[in-house]
Amino acid sequence: MAAKRTRDETITSIGPEGLRAAVTVWLVVNAVNLFQSVGFVTRPTAPEVNPILGLVIAALAIPATWALLVFRRRRAGWLFLLGPLVFGLFVVLMLCVDYLARVEWRDPVVPVIEVPYLLLFFGSIVLMGLPMYRLDRRRWLVTVTTSVILLGSMAYAMSAGVG
Repeated sequence: MAAKRTRDETITSIGPEGLRAAVTVWLVVNAVNLFQSVGFVTRPTAPEVNPILGLVIAALAIPATWALLVFRRRRAGWLFLLGPLVFGLFVVLMLCVDYLARVEWRDPVVPVIEVPYLLLFFGSIVLMGLPMYRLDRRRWLVTVTTSVILLGSMAYAMSAGVG
């Protein structure tokens, strides 16, 4: 079993380009958290905002995919690769269900869509946020904060009956 890398060893192994990719993923995950938080908060009063924010979130797959390719080229390891990959899968599912097929799965709940949708969404947030724990704890704490804001806004939307 390989020994656990230190922060400096990780930064050296991914190089400057890998570090830029990690910061890009950090920006993506925090943007997703904040955009979706706005989506949840506006659902009760301005539901027309949500589809626009969904497309903005989908566009974030572009820099996340760039980071994924950088991580692959730098052989950064599975933890770096997994977050952008799962986020890309989420975006594909979201675009297919919400924009192409226009399936209403939230009310009434369609578990066969809801379960993978939520697993990919929240899984991508966790997996995109995890690498920053080792690289920069202050940035990681920002991600924790925006994730708490996301969960609070989701609770607000659910309490208003539009979660």
